[in-house]
Amino acid sequence: MKITDFLYQASINDPQLRLFEGQYPTEAGMSMNSYVLLDEKIAVLDTVDQAYQEVWLKKIQTILAERKPDYLIVHHMEPDHSACIQAFLERYPDTEVVGNVKTFAMMEAFFGEAIAPCRRIVKEGDQLPLGNHILQFFFAPMVHWPEVMMSYEIKEQILFSADAFGRFGTQQADVNWVEEARRYYYGIVGKYGLPVQNCLKKVADLPIQRICPLHGPLLSETCQQAIDRVALWSRYQAETSGVLIACSSVYGHTLQAAQRLAEKLKEKNVLAEWVDLNRTDVSWAVAKAFQYSHLVCASVTYNGDLFPSMRHFLYHLKDRNFQQRTVAVIESGSWAPNADNRIHALLADCPGLIWPFEKIQIIGAMKAPQQEAIDRLAEQLAQSLAQ
Repeated sequence: MKITDFLYQASINDPQLRLFEGQYPTEAGMSMNSYVLLDEKIAVLDTVDQAYQEVWLKKIQTILAERKPDYLIVHHMEPDHSACIQAFLERYPDTEVVGNVKTFAMMEAFFGEAIAPCRRIVKEGDQLPLGNHILQFFFAPMVHWPEVMMSYEIKEQILFSADAFGRFGTQQADVNWVEEARRYYYGIVGKYGLPVQNCLKKVADLPIQRICPLHGPLLSETCQQAIDRVALWSRYQAETSGVLIACSSVYGHTLQAAQRLAEKLKEKNVLAEWVDLNRTDVSWAVAKAFQYSHLVCASVTYNGDLFPSMRHFLYHLKDRNFQQRTVAVIESGSWAPNADNRIHALLADCPGLIWPFEKIQIIGAMKAPQQEAIDRLAEQLAQSLAQ
């Protein structure tokens, strides 16, 4: 597919893929993007997952026509972008592989030391002339692997951003970019906020007309909005002033409490959303928790601990550096409620969390005192959001 007079893409769009990396549901499929720059010298930018090897190689052959590639640029060694390197080099053995020191260390780990005998090791800021176009390299370590780098085409002001600025879904999928990009960011890159900020500083002064990520659609008119959004996410700041109520219930009593709280908040014109952790994939719940300024954890006690779906949710929050949020707890149980203690323990290392509200405890079913406590919590949350 032709993008500009010199830029083509050989991307794979799989609308049938339903689980990415073995954990992220992808109801709108997934794309793995590869690009070809046609100039006096030809550069192929990244490969794709091995499952699509033959389809991808045919796309490359069609774009090249009778020409041969001069360079294979490897921005990221994760196998969904690098698995076809060996097959590509078997077909085009004279190609010079471009990467950094860590790129080739990983390449040898995957393919053996004999891989890529013709290689060019680049450093931060190095340039690669292709003719009328020049690529400049910017390292992006831990966004989200240590070898990651981006490249910037100077003439047409295109940023090839590796896994940054990606989203779930095929390129053509009719999905909300912010929603799927947020879920993608916090799921895949979210742990590494500081490295993302450092990377954004490197490209802050570059005029960028187009962003070409390794997943999702190419960005043009919305480049700055995407950069601003990722900058916000990397600082772990809430996007939305409101409340996410994350509920983990067995027989419905905890769920009733969560629903009552959501209804009372909406009566007070507070933006509130509740998720049933037993039925909502954790990647969606995590993205929503990062989106909102306030979090209410409503969990039943199970075997003296949290119900597994709540424990799983909190583990993912902690693993992605959840911070700077206001948190409340509704705990329930039949004889020895303990959810509040376990929630505090799991989130103890998360910086900047505020716990200003008394826990609400439900033993058995919710009764008038607990209903009144939930109504008071709704009022307190509304006041907290108004400050």
